[in-house]
Amino acid sequence: MRLHKFNIKTGTALAVVVSCSLLMSCKTSSQLKQSKQDFSQGLYRDQNGTDTTTIASLSWKEFFTDTLLQSYIQEAVDNNFDLKIAAARIDAARSSFRQSKAALFPSLEADADGTWSKQGKSSFDDTYSLSLNASWEADIWGKLRSTKRAELNALLESEAYKRSVQTQLVADVSTYYYTLLAYHQELDILIATEKSYGEDVTTMKKLKESDVVTGADVVQSEANHYSAKVSISELKQSIRETENALCLLLAREPGEIEYGSMDTQQINQELKIGVPAQLLANRPDVQEAEFALRYYSEMTNVARAYFYPSLTITAEAGYSKTELADFFNPSSFFSNLVAGLAAPIFNNRTNKQRLETAKAQQEEYFQTYKQTVLSAGVEVSNALYAFQIASEKKENRSLQIGSLEKAVDYTKKLLQYTSSTNYTDVLTSEQSLLNAERNLVTDKLDQLTSMIELYRSLGGGVN
Repeated sequence: MRLHKFNIKTGTALAVVVSCSLLMSCKTSSQLKQSKQDFSQGLYRDQNGTDTTTIASLSWKEFFTDTLLQSYIQEAVDNNFDLKIAAARIDAARSSFRQSKAALFPSLEADADGTWSKQGKSSFDDTYSLSLNASWEADIWGKLRSTKRAELNALLESEAYKRSVQTQLVADVSTYYYTLLAYHQELDILIATEKSYGEDVTTMKKLKESDVVTGADVVQSEANHYSAKVSISELKQSIRETENALCLLLAREPGEIEYGSMDTQQINQELKIGVPAQLLANRPDVQEAEFALRYYSEMTNVARAYFYPSLTITAEAGYSKTELADFFNPSSFFSNLVAGLAAPIFNNRTNKQRLETAKAQQEEYFQTYKQTVLSAGVEVSNALYAFQIASEKKENRSLQIGSLEKAVDYTKKLLQYTSSTNYTDVLTSEQSLLNAERNLVTDKLDQLTSMIELYRSLGGGVN
């Protein structure tokens, strides 16, 4: 009768623990579902729509059409160190998951012993034994199953991390490549400008001989010429550093990088962003945060299971004999089966501390998940607006350059044929034109980099 009562109590406790585990899993799923609903509107600020077409669905080979850039991205995907580190983390997580599955099954060990003892003048007492030992923990409260689910989520998290690394890698390689193109185009502008400034110096010296300009104007033109040379040196340094940075992403030794032309790079004006729900499905870092939350949810279940008794069954069978000659005689065979029930009574608050920590970590990663989703929306909104602003700047900058080219031409002619202007006016217009020409290159680079950032922030670059 006592045994019957014990079974009823045990069954009740089991039902309570299983129910708690299910409630925790349901709570986590409910939290995630509610968060996704909360963020389904307004995540892109004022850029929300109903069109589900998104550039994130394009492979990087479709999104980037420059063949040189495609080859660099492929090289990076094949060789990059960060991707290889991420792959190693996946291997480690997969090993932990396999071990968590194996923990559900009995363990088996073989043991072989030989003992020789002697006391006083007596002869040696020899004992030989050979046995198999098996042990199995009955997963009554779901601790091992929760551990297995936790390790599965850890594995999925590591895979999402690798995808996140790849999206960032694709973005970084393309950004460095376009930056390199922009630097080379700026260098061409500076070289042409430096040549023009050198001609200005010659012209100013001739005008000085004709008393059209002063000596101060001549040295000012020389200073302008030297300034262009300094800018060329600085830009060459930037080119070299960018090449080295790109080589590092490609896992190459530092060296020159073959490049195309900035003028041939196409700007996609129709950048589709889809709907916020797709962002949650496409962004690897959002997936990573979700799997991390699910991992700690399961670890909370594991911590709760430590409050309840554990049932362990051990079995041993083998042979033991004092003589090797008849070691395998049936009379030498032995076996035993032991079932043990261990329940925590007082363990210095260890179990309570474990549960409190697990709950705190679960809440931490729930907040991290929400922050990651919001950050993703901010990145999309910023990148899209940056692209729009860069396009506006580029259009207006082209008009500015047209006006400045006329201003340079007019002031040079006025300087030669009239006294109504001086070299300061020429210098100002030339420097304004140079800055505008370099800024026009920067505007196109801003268009390209914001396009890249939008592609990455939407989750593009995985395929």
